[in-house]
Amino acid sequence: MTVRTCLPWPDKRLRTKADDVSEVTDEIRAIWNDMIDTMEAMPGVGLAAPQIGVMLRLAVVDGSTERGRAVRLANPEILHSSIELREHEEASPNLPGVSAKVKRPRAVTVRFLNEQGMVDRRDFVGIEATSVQHQIDHLNGRMYFDRLSKVKRDMLLRKAMKQG
Repeated sequence: MTVRTCLPWPDKRLRTKADDVSEVTDEIRAIWNDMIDTMEAMPGVGLAAPQIGVMLRLAVVDGSTERGRAVRLANPEILHSSIELREHEEASPNLPGVSAKVKRPRAVTVRFLNEQGMVDRRDFVGIEATSVQHQIDHLNGRMYFDRLSKVKRDMLLRKAMKQG
C-alpha cells in the first residue's frame, strides 16, 4: 500500500492540464493502485493524478458505501450531462480544511480507457457523478472553487490560508 502526498495549493501543477495516456500499462495500473490507497486514506470518493503530482489524465472514483469498488479511468471525457443539477459539499486534500457547495449535473455519461486499456463508457449518478466531474476538472487544471462566484472563492481561499 502506497499513500502518496497530495500537492499543497497553490502548486502550479494543480493549474496545469494533464497529458493524455497513450496506453494502459503496468506502470499506469500501479499509479491507479497508489491513487486508490491515497483516496482511501483521506478518506475521499475520488482522486485525480495531478493531485499527487502525476501529470497524466488518470482518475479513480469510488462512491460506494462498502468501498473497494473504485472505477479506474484514463482520459475520461464527458459525453452527456443531465439537465438536472445536484448540489454537493466539495473539498480537496490539496486545500484542506475548507469546502463549498457546488452545483453540477446529477448524472453524466463518461467515455474512458479502462484497466484493460479498452474504450469504455459508463453512466455515473449522484455522488459518483459529482466526483467524476470534480476529477475531470483537476485533469484540466481546475479546482472545485473555480466554480464559485469570485466573492465566495476569495472568502474560501482566505479562510484556507488562515488555517495553513
